[in-house]
Amino acid sequence: MMLKDLYYAQTLSSLAKHYGFSLDEKWKKLPKKIKDIVLYGSDEDEIKFNYDDGYEKYSYKKTFEGVINNLERRFLESDSEWKREAIAEYQSDTACEACNGDRLKEEALCVKINGLNISEVTKKSISDSAEWFKDLVNHIDKRQFKIAEHVLKEINERLNFLLNVGLDYLTLSRESGTLSGGEAQRIRLASQIGSGLTGVLYVLDEPSIGLHQKDNVKLINALKRLRDLGNTVIVVEHDTETMENADHIIDLGPEAGTNGGQVTSQGTYDEIKRDKNSITGQYLANKKKIEIPKSRRIAKNGRFVEINGATGNNLNNVNLKIPTGTFTCVTGVSGSGKSTLILQTLFHALNLTLNNKAKKAPKAFKGYKGVELIDKIIDIDQSPIGRTPRSNPATYTGAFGPIRDWFTSLPESKTRGYKPGRFSFNVKGGRCEACEGDGVITYEMHFLPDVYIQCDECKGTRYNRETLEIKFKGKSIADVLDMSVDEGCEYFENISNIKTKLLTLKKVGLGYIKIGQQATTLSGGEAQRIKLAKELSKRSTGRTMYILDEPTTGLHQHDIKKLLEILHTFVKLGNTVVVIEHNLDVIKTADYIVDMGPEGGVKGGKIIAEGKPEEVTKIKDSYTGQFLKPLLN
Repeated sequence: MMLKDLYYAQTLSSLAKHYGFSLDEKWKKLPKKIKDIVLYGSDEDEIKFNYDDGYEKYSYKKTFEGVINNLERRFLESDSEWKREAIAEYQSDTACEACNGDRLKEEALCVKINGLNISEVTKKSISDSAEWFKDLVNHIDKRQFKIAEHVLKEINERLNFLLNVGLDYLTLSRESGTLSGGEAQRIRLASQIGSGLTGVLYVLDEPSIGLHQKDNVKLINALKRLRDLGNTVIVVEHDTETMENADHIIDLGPEAGTNGGQVTSQGTYDEIKRDKNSITGQYLANKKKIEIPKSRRIAKNGRFVEINGATGNNLNNVNLKIPTGTFTCVTGVSGSGKSTLILQTLFHALNLTLNNKAKKAPKAFKGYKGVELIDKIIDIDQSPIGRTPRSNPATYTGAFGPIRDWFTSLPESKTRGYKPGRFSFNVKGGRCEACEGDGVITYEMHFLPDVYIQCDECKGTRYNRETLEIKFKGKSIADVLDMSVDEGCEYFENISNIKTKLLTLKKVGLGYIKIGQQATTLSGGEAQRIKLAKELSKRSTGRTMYILDEPTTGLHQHDIKKLLEILHTFVKLGNTVVVIEHNLDVIKTADYIVDMGPEGGVKGGKIIAEGKPEEVTKIKDSYTGQFLKPLLN
């Protein structure tokens, strides 16, 4: 037990002794008075706390501030972002007891139109709100209509803009912080269509993120309307259907990183398809493609991990079954409940059981089965691998340790008496003290993102002059960190423990990134693949469940092919991979599909089809099955 944990355990033990309750008693069976004291503290001064840190025993009397008050105080007093984030893991949102989440005073909520107050209207989905406002004219008299005519016109127009970009399932009161990047971008797009501006250059970065094929045509039509108003629309996109509808395509490559940066092809969709120099064109022309596996794996003897009676958010008493040892895709239109079911219910519940930890409490469910079939559950998301320039692929994957050891073992290092810490930029000794090993000077901008300027002292190398004098094959450790992963594999060709770590990065398609590239410059997709590389380097138990949420975000079809090879490798080792995905090239390779819907929001929250891809295509109510069918024939 860590010293910190021991301190808190002894604090609670002293508290229990003072108030006469047992720590072995279940929390729900404790009296309310005791619960309140543990959570919110006591004003009594005569509580004697006894401590033993292994070296000495001591005791003193003090008041107990309570768990919640302690966390709140530390959260407010901390000026460290990671400390605040650590404390935030123990926080959860609950509706305000005074207004029950309505946000307004009782007087304001007394004002009603057609029997509903403003809070009740904004809790409706956008599609339901549009119908309610259109129907409102049938419930007001001529005088009221004359007053409300222009207001209703503006409201209806704005709701239609949101409907036209496929956001019918969102509620009007949805908090902006809970929106995905694609949803937020489409809301901004809807507002721009409504502005009616002309002569504007619009630039959109992958607006199709999180969008089902069913709604993709709505997005494309919205972009066309912007163009038809007299604007120029530039879209950074990998989606095939978007490319088909583009007037002009510019294809960059031929590969990524230092091997890219060139315009390999440009022209119409048909011209790109005919261009042999374009990798994109080869996939569009079906000369290159992602193959469907020859055989489908499926659980035998009823070996399923199950979640029963899930009711979080819009889930409608859902019973989920995930076959173990398979590649399972969870599909469905946007807002159908995929993330709620997999990330907020399944992952949080099993993470709490298997890993004895949970960032947040799982959404409501009745029970689960089959947990004994897996030994751990891992969520490989697109969050950064680190929030400071100090974090990089080498440190995250564990490649930096053997690299430092190698430089320490060089004759010149031994002569100077250098230890591995000399080549670390986290401790004093070999690092540049002007930037403390960051390579950049950080300027806090308060309400804006921090600004990073290259360190004038070390010129971004992170190390001092003496450390940089130690070289292997003419390269210092700073030169190694500045190499691409591909270059590093060649440079350390005969040093297996380093090469093995770097090869895992290459296998997930990240051969182009620098070994020491700052985490703050990596995209979400790159961060996710670095996490995959780290998992790939570990010894598999064959009983792990991996969960990924739209891992194809930001990936070209060529990169998706590499990603799928890695995910299917996990499955071949006996592990279970669960992917929330809209990309049909990924879905068609699945062993098992769980399709949710039929629509989004309140009209979703149900499993409408499950089974092998070929079985899902036979379900008429499955939009995913309809779009998947041509790819399986």
